[in-house]
Amino acid sequence: FTFTFAGAALPCQEQREGCAGLWELPVERSERRPQCGRCGRPQKVCLCPFLPVHPLKVSTCLYIIQHPAEESRVLRTVPLLAACLPPDKCKVLIGRRFSEDRYPELATVCRNPNTLILYPGAEATNLEEIALMPSSPSVMIIIDGTWSQAKDIFYKNSLFRLPKQVQLKTNISSQYVIRTQPTNTCLSTLECAAIALTIMEKNNSIQETILRPLQALCSFQLQHGAQIHHSKEHLLRNGLYDKPMPKNKRKLRRMELLVNNVKI
Repeated sequence: FTFTFAGAALPCQEQREGCAGLWELPVERSERRPQCGRCGRPQKVCLCPFLPVHPLKVSTCLYIIQHPAEESRVLRTVPLLAACLPPDKCKVLIGRRFSEDRYPELATVCRNPNTLILYPGAEATNLEEIALMPSSPSVMIIIDGTWSQAKDIFYKNSLFRLPKQVQLKTNISSQYVIRTQPTNTCLSTLECAAIALTIMEKNNSIQETILRPLQALCSFQLQHGAQIHHSKEHLLRNGLYDKPMPKNKRKLRRMELLVNNVKI
């Protein structure tokens, strides 16, 4: 690196002399709080008491395709989901691009006729209809990220357009109230997985079990200063959206479509 003074770079020797005293200053080491090996939370706020004592017995295997930005978030739901399921039933792959050469196992999964990908759209079939078939699918792919991140991953990876596309037909509001959602019915990855597994496994207790740690997480955060985050849809409908409206016409149009009754 170089230090500049009055627009000119100092010679290397002067840099070393100028920095000589800095190397002797004590460095304060920041120690990370000990984390729980199961839920991934700091030990003082461990959520293991709210997780099932034993991993849930399910026949469906989930492949979570996680955008790298999600990995760095403090409050994440995927570690809680993974803690509820056996390791071989919840596999997390992190990245933006997934080629057949780099991910041969994933490519094999995507080419399997019994694999589904949970991604809503005009071509998606309601999962309830698929679950009624005699032979239930055994693998489901779920993309973990914001809507724009998920869209980018889905359309820029041809592998993800090979499995049958499905969506959840539900009016359930998200319980992940400490994070802003685009609409009232947008769900977190954990919630999508909980509902999907409940449908595919035909076991209503699965949803309740998987959502329990999420409810505990939100409750704990709200008790310690966090605020409830209403969806963008709710804020727009009630005139509470306090951020500048986007200048980009495409983004502005998306917000108009989000809430048809709001004049933007």
